[in-house]
Amino acid sequence: MSNAYDVIVIGAGSAGMSAGYELASRGHRTLLLDAFDPPHQEGSHHGEPRLIRHAYHGGDVYVKLALRADERWLELEQLSGKKLLDRSGVLNMADISYYDYAGRLDDAQANGVVTELLEAGEINQRFRGVQVQDRFRGLYEPNAGYLYSERCVAAYKQLAIAAGAELVTNTLVTKIVPQQSGVTVYAKDRVYTAEQVIVAAGAAFNRLFPYEVVPVKAVRKVVGWFERNRGNFDAGVFPGFTWGGALGGYYGFPSIDGAGVKIGRHDGGYEWKPGETIAPFGTYLEDEADLRRALESFMPGAAGKLLRGVVCKYEMTPDEDFIIDAHPEYPNVRLAGGFSGHGFKFASVIGEVLADQIEDKDTGYDLTKFKIGRFKSH
Repeated sequence: MSNAYDVIVIGAGSAGMSAGYELASRGHRTLLLDAFDPPHQEGSHHGEPRLIRHAYHGGDVYVKLALRADERWLELEQLSGKKLLDRSGVLNMADISYYDYAGRLDDAQANGVVTELLEAGEINQRFRGVQVQDRFRGLYEPNAGYLYSERCVAAYKQLAIAAGAELVTNTLVTKIVPQQSGVTVYAKDRVYTAEQVIVAAGAAFNRLFPYEVVPVKAVRKVVGWFERNRGNFDAGVFPGFTWGGALGGYYGFPSIDGAGVKIGRHDGGYEWKPGETIAPFGTYLEDEADLRRALESFMPGAAGKLLRGVVCKYEMTPDEDFIIDAHPEYPNVRLAGGFSGHGFKFASVIGEVLADQIEDKDTGYDLTKFKIGRFKSH
C-alpha cells in the first residue's frame, strides 16, 4: 500500500473527522491518523451531549458559522441515519452586572436567529424549577439544542471511510516535517507523505509544534450529573442552559434517559500537559462543590445526589477564539484547534471550511478572527 496521500489529517476527533469526510467525499486521497480510536475518552468530544446555539457571543462570524454548522449536522443525520441533534431550546441566564446580551442580540437579529429576551420573573415563571434573582436576565433560543457528540464523530467516521478515507488508529504522530514540495509525517514505525496536512490534534497541538507559534494550553475540566427531584428537569420538558454570575460560568443539559442533570463549569480548571496522568474527578474538593453550589443557586431541585462525575479536556487559546489558519512558515500545513470548550458545535462547518482552504477556495466567511498572527503580542 502506498504511503503517499493528497491530504493527511492528524487528529481524527470532531473537527478532524469532519474534515476527513469532506475531503474524501470530494475525491481527495485522504489519511486520518489518531493516537486513539475515535470516538474515545481521551479527547474533547466524549461525555455527550454538547450545546448548539446560534445567537452567539464573539461576533457575526460565529453566528454565520453556527447556522451553517446546524445545516451540516442535519445533513449528517440524513446521510448516517442516526439521531444527532435535539432541538430542546437553550436558556441562557446571566447576572447583568457581569454580562449584557445586547451585542449578541444584534448579531443574532441581523442573521435571522429567533431569540427571546426574558426578565428574571419571566424565567422563573416559564421554566419550572429555575430560581434566578432580579438582577438576572435571560436569552432564550427556541431553535437551539444539543448534539450527541460521540454519535456525531462516529457518523463522520462511518461516512469518511465509506467515501474512501483511510483511518489509522492507535497511532501516535511523533514528528511533522514540512518541505516545499510536501509534508512528511512520522507515526509509530511508519512514514507518510502528503501534499498538504491538517493538524487537528486537540490538546496535543504544541507537542507537534515545538516551535512556539500556537499558544494553546490544555486545561482539565470536570462535569457532573446530578439527581433531580422532579420531572420538570427532564429532556423533552427542560432546555439546555447556560448560567453566569459571581460563581463563574456554567453550562448544562436536562436529564436525558434518567441520567441526571448534567452541568459543567466553563471558566477555571487546572492546566495539564498531554502525556501526563490527568487527575480523576473528585481529586479536588471543588470538582463537585463548584457544580453543586451553582445548581443550588439557580436550580436547587436539580442539586441532588451526584450520580456521575468525569474529567474532560479543553484546549484553550488566550482569547478563547479558534485557530483556523495556515502555519505561518509552512503554507501546506493547516492548523485547526484551540476550540476552547465551545468548538464542538462548529465541527461540521469547520470540516467544510478546511476542505475549501485545501482546495484554495473562498470559504465565504471572514476568518480574520481565527488567524495565528493575532498572537504575535503574546
